Parts: sequence; C-alpha cells; structure tokens
Amino acid sequence: MVTVIMEDVHQIFGYAESINVYNDGKSVTYGAGDRQYKEIMRCWNAMIEGAHQMPAFCVSLNGMTTEAMKKNLWVEFDFGKVYECGGMPFEKLLVQVEKNFSGFNLVRYMREAGYEGRCFYLDLVNKNMTDLYNLLQNIT
Repeated sequence: MVTVIMEDVHQIFGYAESINVYNDGKSVTYGAGDRQYKEIMRCWNAMIEGAHQMPAFCVSLNGMTTEAMKKNLWVEFDFGKVYECGGMPFEKLLVQVEKNFSGFNLVRYMREAGYEGRCFYLDLVNKNMTDLYNLLQNIT
C-alpha cells in the first residue's frame, strides 16, 4: 500500500473521499459529490483557516473512542487510503464537535488498530466550532 506523506495536517481535508457524521450513535455518510459534503467542507475550511497545528493533548484508546462516539456529535474524514503527517499514518481523522471548542484533537484511524495512538491537535485561534456544530445538527 502506498502512503501519501503530507507536511501539514491542514492540507489533507480536501482529499477526503467521504465524511461520516455521528450524532448520538447514529451515523450518516456523505460522499464527495454530495451537497452536504460540500457544505461541511466549506464550513470546516472556514473554521480551520488560520488554525495552528500543535502537539496533541491526548492519546486515543480504540475502545474508549468507539464508546464515546455513541454520544454527542462527531465528524470523520475518510480518505480511502493511507496518508501520513509528522510520522503518523492514518486512513481517517475523527473529531468531536462541541460548540465552544476552540481547539480539538484529530483522532487517527488505521484499519489494523482502529482509533489507537497519538493524535493531532488544532488550535482554532480566536474561533470556535459553533458554526460547524450548528450545521451538523441541522444538515439533511
């Protein structure tokens, strides 16, 4: 399997083949051609514009992460192949979405290990996730 190496995690999101939205345990998938995918990407890109990538505050444990995904709101970018940034490979990136979060962990997923291991972290620098939260709560 070929791994695509990226310098900066900001660059990766436009390569997502699909976006999965998990809301209190229910999931919906939007493909790259879907209107909802485009709306999510537009909102996401506006939110992370000017964000700073920083060392992560957490390490993900697959069992705890999959259990946490049964509650609250999450968005996951599925790339369909392996990418790598900062020496950390991933096929998907998962984010918990909370209105007042001004920074968040990007939880890496690999088929062999699930949501296990080090994360990325983005600081939104004077922004928060309110617009994304509202969009994901109301998207149809």
